[in-house]
Amino acid sequence: MDLQELSDRQEITDLITRYTRAVDTRSFGDLSHVFTDDAVLDYSSVGGPKDTLDVVVPWIEKGLAGFDRFQHLLGQVSIVLGGDTATATAYFTNPMVSINHDGEESLWEVGGYYHHDLVRTPHGWRSRGIVDDLVWTRGN
Repeated sequence: MDLQELSDRQEITDLITRYTRAVDTRSFGDLSHVFTDDAVLDYSSVGGPKDTLDVVVPWIEKGLAGFDRFQHLLGQVSIVLGGDTATATAYFTNPMVSINHDGEESLWEVGGYYHHDLVRTPHGWRSRGIVDDLVWTRGN
């Protein structure tokens, strides 16, 4: 591995972390620094749309509105580089807490993979698309 490959791998890993941080902090405007303008986000495995950021973000906001807090945990990240393009698959777990009518907390967890199609731009690596690949759920 040369320095460029190491740098690319770290930048891509950071980009995926920025994606999850933007969602976890409800900083959805930051997603414009993660995705290209023409990116397609596919949330069909969780009952969501497959569309542009402008269509998908309101769906994400609505879906997360019922949760008091949530936190992505990223595991392995598999990256395949191809010059100025790459693919990456990140393992994720996402525990989410909601508050019941009686004030008790309920924990719901989901896990799976985020598959990104990436491109190097003048502003660094950006995702041209993501597929949210849900593998499991647990909780109420």
